[in-house]
Amino acid sequence: MVAQDTSATEGPLLTVESLAVRFHAEGGDVDAVRGVSFTLNRGETLAVVGESGSGKSVTALSVMQLLPYPRASHPTGSIRLGQEELVGAPDVFMRSMRGRRISMIFQEPLSALNPLHNVEKQVAEVLIQHQGMTKVAARARVLELLDLVGIPDPESRLDDYPHQLSGGQRQRVMIAMALANEPDLLIADEPTTALDVTIQAQILELLKDLQRRLGMAILFITHDLGIVRRMADRVAVMTQGEIVEAGATAEVMDNPQHDYTKMLLAAEPKGRPERSGEVPPPLLRTENLKVWFPIRRGVFRRIVGHVKAVDGIDIDLAEGRTVGVVGESGSGKTTLGQAILRLIRSDGAISFDGERIDQRGFKAMRPLRRQMQVVFQDPYGSLSPRLSVGDIIEEGLLVHGLVGQEASRRDVIAAALEEVGLDGAMQDRYPHEFSGGQRQRIAIARAIALKPRFIVLDEPTSALDMSVQAQIVDLLRDLQDRYNLAYLFISHDLKVVRALSDEVVVMKDGKVVERGLAQRIFDSPQQDYTKALLAAAFEHRMIGDG
Repeated sequence: MVAQDTSATEGPLLTVESLAVRFHAEGGDVDAVRGVSFTLNRGETLAVVGESGSGKSVTALSVMQLLPYPRASHPTGSIRLGQEELVGAPDVFMRSMRGRRISMIFQEPLSALNPLHNVEKQVAEVLIQHQGMTKVAARARVLELLDLVGIPDPESRLDDYPHQLSGGQRQRVMIAMALANEPDLLIADEPTTALDVTIQAQILELLKDLQRRLGMAILFITHDLGIVRRMADRVAVMTQGEIVEAGATAEVMDNPQHDYTKMLLAAEPKGRPERSGEVPPPLLRTENLKVWFPIRRGVFRRIVGHVKAVDGIDIDLAEGRTVGVVGESGSGKTTLGQAILRLIRSDGAISFDGERIDQRGFKAMRPLRRQMQVVFQDPYGSLSPRLSVGDIIEEGLLVHGLVGQEASRRDVIAAALEEVGLDGAMQDRYPHEFSGGQRQRIAIARAIALKPRFIVLDEPTSALDMSVQAQIVDLLRDLQDRYNLAYLFISHDLKVVRALSDEVVVMKDGKVVERGLAQRIFDSPQQDYTKALLAAAFEHRMIGDG
C-alpha cells in the first residue's frame, strides 16, 4: 500500500463552511448543527470534541451524506472534498465516493457489521464494488488488509462472523474495510469508546501508523480529551451545535479560552477515597470462587475441557469500602460479579454478613436481593422502554413489599430520584426522554430505593461522556458516604477505578494477577500485566503533561 500522489492537489482536502443541520419533527424543528466551519488538510488529523448531543456525529454524517434525508436538511452550508460539493450531491455520486475517497469507522462495530456475513465477504464487498476485483483477487487483498490492521493468522479469520470476534478484532475489521480502497479521508466516530485501554492504545497507534503510510486525512470524533492529545494536530470543540473554540491541539489543551473547553478539561474523575480508622470486618467474602463453563464436542456433546472464566478468586469487602476489579474484556470481571450475586452457578464459598450464601437456591436468595443490588454498564439497555421511570423504580419496591399505598410509593420514588440529582416529578416520563447520564442516574436510583448494603457496579460509566463520568463518580462517593455502602466496582477505565477504589484486584484469564491497596497498585505496580494496563490508560496524560 502506498500513499496517493497529491502533488497536483492544492488547498484543503475537506472544507466545511457555515454548515447547518435541521431535523424536522412533529413537535417542531431541531437545529442540531449551527454555522460550523473548518478545514482539513491531507495527512492531518482534526479532532472534533464535545459531549453527547453537541453535534459531533451529525457533522461527520453530513460529510458522508448519511443523515436521514428528507427528515434532516441543510438550511445553509457547503461541504467540499477537494473541489467536489457533497451537500445535495446525487445518490449515485455519493455511493461512488463512500468507501473509495471517504470512509468511516463507526463507534459500535457489532452494530455496523452485518451479522449474516463473514469477515471475508464484508471486507471484499468494498473492493468488488469500487474496484471491480474478482473474488480471488479480493480474497488476497482482504488477507493483506487483515494483516495490515494486526489480526493474527488472518486466513483463519476469513470465515468468522462478527459475534465470533472480540471487540478489538471487530474494530480492526471495520478499519480494514474503511482502508480497503486507500481513501483520502477517514472519519473515525468514537472508534475506541467501548474498548479496553490496551486495545484502545493499539487501535490509536494503528491509525497513526496507517496515516503515515497512506497520507490520508483523519476527522476524529471523540469526547476523550486524552485521545485528542495523542492523535490530533488540531482540535475543534463543539457544544450545542456550534464550534466554540478551535486551534492547534497543544494551544487549545494547554491554554483554553472558552469556559466550555475549560469545563471539559477539568471534568476527568479526580481524587482518591479518603478513609480514616480501621477497616471494618468484611460484609462480603469469597474464598476460592470458581466459574468454569464446560466445552462440549462431538455428536454426544461430551465435555472435553472448561473455560475457566473465574478461577479461584478471594474477595474481602467491608461496608463503606470499594473493591475495584480491573482487566481486559474476557478477563472474568463481569462473571465474578454475577457469581457473587448468585445469578450464575459457581463453586467456592460466598459469605454475606457472616452467612454462607453459595448453597442457597433461587427462593432462598430472594430475601437477600434487596440488600445486594447491581447497576449495569448500558443505561440504554438496562431500563425497559415500555415502563415509565416511576414503574421501573416501583417494581423492586413491590417485589420486596417495602411500601403499601400508591401515594406512599410515589413519595419513595421521588425521594430516590432526588437522591441521585433528578427531579422527583420526572417519574412519569420514559427512559427515551433522558440523556445517557440521566438514565444511569435512574438505574442507580432503582438500586438505592431498596436501601441495599452492597452494590455491584458493572462498568457504570464506560458509555458516558467524561464530564458525566465525573458527575456519576461524585454521586457514587456521596451515596457511599451517606449510606455506608459496599461497592464492587468492575471497570476497564482505570481513571475511574483510581477515583473510587480502596483496594484493586487485577484480573487476567479468570485469575488474579495482582491485588492490593489502590494507592500501591497505581503508584507501584509489581506485575508486568498491571504495568501494561496502567501505561495504556495513562500514557496520553504523560504525553500531554510533557
